[in-house]
Amino acid sequence: MSEAEPIYKNGVQATLAVMGNKWKPLILCHLGHGPMRTADIRRNVTGISPKVLTEQLRELEHDGIVTRKVFNEVPPHVEYSVTEYGKTLNNVLIAMSEWGEDRIKILQSQGQNASLLFPDHDGYEN
Repeated sequence: MSEAEPIYKNGVQATLAVMGNKWKPLILCHLGHGPMRTADIRRNVTGISPKVLTEQLRELEHDGIVTRKVFNEVPPHVEYSVTEYGKTLNNVLIAMSEWGEDRIKILQSQGQNASLLFPDHDGYEN
């Protein structure tokens, strides 16, 4: 049995089909700095469980956004990196980041306690 052909109401829905949860954009932001091992991704994406990380990486790999490279060494290890196609999401990630930075400024101007730990975009601008 084949999968049903996806039908999207608009482009935002098609984008969300690939990046539509809180973990995938965060994973991609960290992978934008270069290839990473699974444990390194998990260390950088605070709060994600090993099971969810594996699921998210498999989905990103299935969609052609990341690639998985297995090193046949002792001990064996795996690295993930963003594909050329995945890098086409950079502008989306930058726009999300800039919007969030502006949001933090608004919250601060309203007297709310909000801060930004990593204000740079250099990982996903390459």
